[in-house]
Parts: sequence; C-alpha cells; structure tokens
Amino acid sequence: MMPDELELLSAQEEHAYRIMVKLDGTRPDDLAGLTGLPHDEAARLLRSLQSRGLAAEEPGEEAVFRPLPPDVALGNHLLRRHQALEQARQLVGELRDAYWAGMRRFEADHLVEVIVGGGALRERLQQLQDGAREEMLWFCRSNPVVLPSGENTAELDALRRGVRYQVIYDRLFLQAPGVLNNALAGIRLGQRARVMPNLPVRIVIADRTTALCPLIRDTDGGEPTAAVIGPSELLNAVIALFDAYWATATPLHGPGDTAAPGPDTPDDDELYVLSLMVGGVPDKAIASQLGVSRRTVQRRLDRLMALAHVGNRHGLAYHAARHGWL
Repeated sequence: MMPDELELLSAQEEHAYRIMVKLDGTRPDDLAGLTGLPHDEAARLLRSLQSRGLAAEEPGEEAVFRPLPPDVALGNHLLRRHQALEQARQLVGELRDAYWAGMRRFEADHLVEVIVGGGALRERLQQLQDGAREEMLWFCRSNPVVLPSGENTAELDALRRGVRYQVIYDRLFLQAPGVLNNALAGIRLGQRARVMPNLPVRIVIADRTTALCPLIRDTDGGEPTAAVIGPSELLNAVIALFDAYWATATPLHGPGDTAAPGPDTPDDDELYVLSLMVGGVPDKAIASQLGVSRRTVQRRLDRLMALAHVGNRHGLAYHAARHGWL
C-alpha cells in the first residue's frame, strides 16, 4: 500500500470540502474566487474530492459539485490505515525475531541486553507491550520503581486488541492506593489476575519469547537496571518460574465474573472479597480499596462461612478451593 493511499485529506482538500458544505453547489470558479486559487487548481481539488468519495458531480454542461457525507469515504481510509499499521506491527515483530535469531547464532552476548535508567526501562516496557501479539505474563511487586500503578496505559491498549494478560500481584502491591481499581480495569478487559503473598522478583514476559528482569534489588539504590532476555535456556527458566507461581497463586475474582448467584451460592461482591481474603489481603486494606467499612467486609465473610458451613476462615478457604468458588 502506497503512503498516499493512507493520507486522509490535504490541507487544501479539507478547506475546499468545508467551503462545499456551505454552498448550494460548487463550481471551480466559485472555489477559485473564495480561495484565490487558479481555476485549474480549484478544478483539480474538486476532482480530487470526487475521487475520494467526498463529492459528486451533477450532470450538466457546467461542472457543479455537491458534498457527500464523509463517514463512509473517510471511514474506509481509516480502516485501511488501521490494517496497514497492524501489518507494519507484525512485520516489525517478524524482522526483530529474525534479527535476534541470526545474531544469537554467532554472538552469545546477544542473549541478554542490559538496560540502565528509568526512562529507558519505561520505553522498553512500552515496546514489549506494543509489539506483543498473543500474551503478556507479569509479576507485579510492591513499590514499582519504573512504572507506577495507573501509568501502564499500554496494557489496556493491548488488551483491547486481543492480547492475553496473565498477571500475578504481590499481596502488598494490591494494598497500595488505587492499585486494586487499576487491576479491576484490566480484569474487565480480560486480564487474568492472581495473588501471591510474596513474589521473588519483577518479571515481564512478552509472547514467551522475550523477558525483562531487574538486575539489582530495590534497596541497592542507583539507577534501575534490567536485562532483556531473548530465546534461550535462561528464558525457559524464567518462564518456568512464572508458570510455577501461576499454578499456586490465588485467582482474583472481579465483580461481574459469574452469572447471577442462587440463594445458596456467593454473589460477585462476596466472591471478590473472598478472593482478596484468600490472597492474604487484610480486612482493613480490603475495606479501604472497596470504599466500605471493615465491618461490611467481615459481614460478607461471615455470610460466606455460613454458606460453606464452616466456623473459620481457614475452613472457608478450603471449602472455596474444593468447590470451585474461585
């Protein structure tokens, strides 16, 4: 597809179209007089708008043009632009994979790329998510040093275009202000979320072909440093670590995930509170995130224990796991 096929309207064409919609039929002389353009140039602009589906020439000896609605014509242009961008995204990904595959045959140091600095890390995280074709795997720990909660808009964009997200949240991270709401925004768009009491490291894995891992601890100070790991045994180990944690993490149930409950089954709000409780989030933190009182959280858990016919929260967690509540 040639670049001019993607162009919507030039500045002159847009100006000419705006004039057309104000006139009851536009002749080249009319457009020339209102714009100061030569007659031939005005006629060319009207013909160009006609070729783009934005004007129609009325039958007759004299050329008279009337505007057409822009929705269909420009909508088709936008669709072609979107398709071209998606093709370009796929091509970049394929060329990138081919490049790294070739380089790794000859130079072992291309297996790992070291990135230093918060700005460079944020840019690489953006690139990984923008280039993801199928899935993103994520360990989210507390006190993020590069991408605070709520700033990862690339995730929402990727979810909307169909990329699968599997995210494991550190329990302390979920207790930070606003984090739970941001997690729910992702869950509503299809993110699969789970909770662990502790995560050993921050990890981002794109399409199981590239991983981003920190190289220094949060407490070491200095510029944040991370390794970008390509296809290798090291990457396989990182993926295996994620899969092992995912298998044992507690699913985070978002409101609206299930059909309407019956009288003897939990409703969505109760299952949501249950998933946070099983994940180890304290009642006070749950209440704060939900904007309710601590007593309200306790009442919901009490009702769940009554439904499960158990007398304590350990029994409730066991019952929930056994009966597939989460």
